[in-house]
Amino acid sequence: MNDEYWMRYALECAEQAESEGEVPVGAVLVYQDQLVAKGWNQVISTHDPSAHAEIQALRCAAKQQKNYRLPKMDLYVTLEPCTMCAGAMIHARINRLVFGAYDPKTGVATSCEHLFEAPHHNHRIVVVGGVLQASCSTQLKAFFKKRRELNKKNRHKAA
Repeated sequence: MNDEYWMRYALECAEQAESEGEVPVGAVLVYQDQLVAKGWNQVISTHDPSAHAEIQALRCAAKQQKNYRLPKMDLYVTLEPCTMCAGAMIHARINRLVFGAYDPKTGVATSCEHLFEAPHHNHRIVVVGGVLQASCSTQLKAFFKKRRELNKKNRHKAA
């Protein structure tokens, strides 16, 4: 299996998030080409600002492994991580981050910052960006387009 295979799986997780009314971001954690855990955004449904897809996958894997360290695991996520998620990945000691869509507003792998390259971190994560970028980006753009149209429609009803 390869990066595109696992990113497709993460896209399926993102679809689950969207079906629950969440921003469609999905993540899967893989060890030796085997699925360990998956997650999708659940911040709205859980009333938890930290319930990003990456955090959900990391929490699930840590409980399963009975260890907060997840060395030699690769995390696939459909959107470039934010600061919170990047910090959790560093603390978990994952091996590799593979993401799909770049996030020019809050992405800290390459877009706004290069957090994983900060010299003060005692753990280095290999970062690969842009895997199935078009599919990941299209999914997010379509979601936000629908949301804007719905908000516009609701504003007109209220007026």
